[in-house]
Parts: sequence; C-alpha cells; structure tokens
Amino acid sequence: MRLLEKTNRIYLFFSLSLYVIAAFSMYGIIKWLIYDEVESRLLVEKRDFLVYIHHYNWKQDSYFVENKIEVEPAHEPTDFKETFKDTLIQDRYSQKMIPFRQLTFYVPIQRVEHRVTIRKSMIQSYRLIEAITFTMALMLGLLLLGTYWFQNQLSGRIWQPFYDTLSRIKHFDLTQKQKLQLAQPEIIEFNELNEVLQKMSDKILHDYLNLKEFTENASHELQTPLALINAKVEQLIQAEQLTENQTHWIQTIYEASLRMSRLNQGLLLLAKIENRQFVNQQTIDLSEELTEKLADMEEMVQYKKIQLSVTIESPFMVVLPPVLAESLITNLVSNALRHNVAGGEIRLHSSSDRLCLSNTGHVLLHAPNELFSRFKKEGSSSESLGLGLAIVKEICDNYGLQIQYTEVNGLHSFCLSLKS
Repeated sequence: MRLLEKTNRIYLFFSLSLYVIAAFSMYGIIKWLIYDEVESRLLVEKRDFLVYIHHYNWKQDSYFVENKIEVEPAHEPTDFKETFKDTLIQDRYSQKMIPFRQLTFYVPIQRVEHRVTIRKSMIQSYRLIEAITFTMALMLGLLLLGTYWFQNQLSGRIWQPFYDTLSRIKHFDLTQKQKLQLAQPEIIEFNELNEVLQKMSDKILHDYLNLKEFTENASHELQTPLALINAKVEQLIQAEQLTENQTHWIQTIYEASLRMSRLNQGLLLLAKIENRQFVNQQTIDLSEELTEKLADMEEMVQYKKIQLSVTIESPFMVVLPPVLAESLITNLVSNALRHNVAGGEIRLHSSSDRLCLSNTGHVLLHAPNELFSRFKKEGSSSESLGLGLAIVKEICDNYGLQIQYTEVNGLHSFCLSLKS
C-alpha cells in the first residue's frame, strides 16, 4: 500500500468518525432545544390553565386551542414529581398515531384533587428534526467527500516531487556510467532528500567505476605474471639437470601458481557478478546446457562408475549472460562429481519452474547454510578453492534465481527456481 493511499485512508476514517460523532451531537442538541421549547410552552399552558380555573369553574367541555387537556379526579401519589414524557395518541381523522409531549401534574379543582395532563403535538417538531437531520447529513457527507477529494488531489501534487525522485532512482543504472539527475523542488524536505541522494549516487557511481577499473586491471595485471610464472616453471620441470628434490619443489611451486591463478579468476568473477558487469543477457535453457555438460564429463562419470539419470519434463528457461550460465553449470556439475562416491549416482530433473541436480555423497562436515559461503570446503582436496557454490549463489542472487540445498538419505540436491 502506498504512503499517500495509507494517509488518505487514515484521514478518511478519522474524518468519518469525527463527522458521525458531530452528527449525533448536533442531532442531540437540536432535539434538546426543540424539546426545551415545547416543554416551556407546556409550562406556559399550565399557568394559563391554573389562571383559567382560578377565575372560572372547570367544565368537561372546556377546550384550550392547540392543546389537548385531560382532567380527571385522582389522588396525588406520594413523592410525585411533575413530569414530561412522550406519548402517542390516535388522530380522530386519519386514524394515525400522532406523537405528543405531555405534562402531568395534580391540582385541586372545587376542593377535589384532579390529575391534569396537558399534551402538545410533536409532529411538526419531528418533521423539523427530520429536515434538519437530513440536511445536516447531506451537507456533512458532501463536505466529507469534497474534503477527501481535495486532500487526495492536494497530497498528490505535494508528493509529486517525491514520486519523480523515486522514478529516477528506479531507472538509475550504474552500468550506464551516467550521473543521477534530480530536480530541486520547492519543498525544503524533498529538496534536502534529493541533495542527500545526489551525493550518495555520485559516491556510489565513483566507487563503482573505481572498483570496475580495479577488477579489470587486476584481471590483466595479475594473470600476466602468473601465466609467465607457469610457463617458466613448466620449462624448468622439463630440464634434465634437475635433481629429484628440485623437481619436487618446482612442481609444488607450479601447483601453487595454478591455484593462485584459479583463485584470482574466481575472486574477480565474484566481484564482476556483484557489480553486475555482465550485461548481454539471453534466454537460456539450463536443463539442456546441464545435459550437455554431463555428456562432456562422460569419461569422469565412467571412471567413478557413477550412474546418470536425466528426467526432462519441460525446459527450465532463465535469462542470464551466457558466460555466467556456463559458470553456473560448470560449478554445479563439478561439485556433483567431486563430492560423489565411487558407484554413486547423479540425477537431473527439470520442469518449467524447477531444476534439480542431485548426487550421492558423504555426510556434510559443515552446516547446510554454510555451503554457499566463500572458502567453505567439504573435504581437504587441494583442487577445490571453496568458491564454486559461492559463485553459484551470487549468480542466483543477482539474476532472479533461487537455489536451495536439501539432503535425503544421502542424496544431496541443489535445486534452482525462479524468484516470484
């Protein structure tokens, strides 16, 4: 949910609650005022009635205009208080029940205690209350809708610089080597935000270009002397004057230089993947590439007497730079072969949304969540640098893939899937 939408919803709910409370309060106040007016008029009619019976004798056919008065002999109850209350009386003409407000009190007439009830019709008052209530509800509703619409439009315009900045940040690409260009809005807070983001993006771009230049230089400057060392060492190994001890030491140097060369290539590859320096992405069928890679490793499979099982239900299509797809496949296959056992098996299963490569092997020495860490190796083999699965994980994290490891009954599985 967007911030503006969330703010507007909170404002709408708060305003609606406030308007409902205000509506009920106004309804109560109006009703109280009308009732107070009616009761005041009833009290005036009471005084008129008392004056009337003081000067004239009460007769049953006596009639007060606009009022209905009921007088009958009755004894005043103990602790009686003069009271007002609502009642309904049937109209003699329309036969409908009409609302009345009545005042009841006791008074002696010709030395006989009588109960007097004075009633006044409330129908006009109720119509007035209904009209006022309807008008009030309509006006409050229009006011609420108008305020909400205005708030939404105003907020949209006020927040437009923020959304403009957000859009530019989303389209900012380090690989284009172009600085992030942000506007200077009138709102101070947004302007300060853009200044901070501008400085951050400039620093990030500067660091990215420096790191890219370093990796390119390191790739060239380190590989050249390492290749030269390997070539000279190979020449020394072939020399006839070397003793057996010298040959051993030269062979050790040669293996160390090869390992250093592979380590340099692995670390530089990780740095390039992290900085997304591979841009020519293509749609690749990883299941087909894996099948071909396993076919290329047929000699190793036969040497270890590994049983190979391939099940392709449907191709597993991904979007990757070809060089990274090759690195991903090579590292997965190498891992499955290196950590397999003689007479074991390798299983490949592919569907449209999942690709699993499984192999038999020994029990893990480390926790499963450490498999994808750098320089974590299962076993003491000098051939492994401990970077293969780290490279696989880095490729997956940067190119919309997920990799999951499971182990069931000695069968180790690495499954790739597309991120949702």
